[in-house]
Amino acid sequence: MKTIKLITITYAFLILAVSCNSGTNNESAINSNKTSSFKVWGNCNMCKETIESSLKVEGIAHADWNTESKVITISYDSTKISLGQIQKNIASVGYDNDAYKGDDKTYSKLPECCQYERKL
Repeated sequence: MKTIKLITITYAFLILAVSCNSGTNNESAINSNKTSSFKVWGNCNMCKETIESSLKVEGIAHADWNTESKVITISYDSTKISLGQIQKNIASVGYDNDAYKGDDKTYSKLPECCQYERKL
């Protein structure tokens, strides 16, 4: 009889421990999801396509660059990619942003309609 009670109590504690741990893991997953916005220079829908395509990488759930405001809004998992890496990805395809200047060689190869006035 004591053995059955001991097993029942042990089993109850294990279930409680597992359920508490799974809640903690979900909270950390929720906390790692971020949304950020920043300016990216460009002109047109071709720019939009190139900028957003540069962010089709693991860890980025959504990216939307607004051609009017020149602001990109990104939803991403900060455990898989950093905001700095996101900004570097955009710069690598030739587009200046708040943190990084676009790659000069790549910028020079952009279509004429995509070549915006660059800051010095």
